[in-house]
Amino acid sequence: MEVVNHSQAKATREKDMDSVGLMIGWTLRIGIAISSVIIIFGLILLYAEGQSGYEANLYPTHIKDIMQGCFALKPYGVILMGLLALMLTPVFRVGISIIAFLIEKDYLYTVITLIVFSILIISFYIGRMA
Repeated sequence: MEVVNHSQAKATREKDMDSVGLMIGWTLRIGIAISSVIIIFGLILLYAEGQSGYEANLYPTHIKDIMQGCFALKPYGVILMGLLALMLTPVFRVGISIIAFLIEKDYLYTVITLIVFSILIISFYIGRMA
């Protein structure tokens, strides 16, 4: 009787891992699709306007400036927003993984993923300062 319970538990765990893999895969696909649409829209704006929306050699470098340029429909601001969304997609994926591992009660992978997430956040902060 224990063999049946063990195999049922193993099957349930494999099913959970498959669903986590699917959720992570969809997160990446959706993030890439959204960023692609934003970038293509920015390229269309650039082609239609024939200019970047910024003075020569002056482009936004901070998130706040990129968002303002995007909302003002400046072509380079929109393109940079799409690139920012593309860069944040894997970070979001790591965040989703933390939640998935917590739901599965896999605390070792939760801690490892939290460390990876922390390193990503710290690297963004350090990169912003440079």
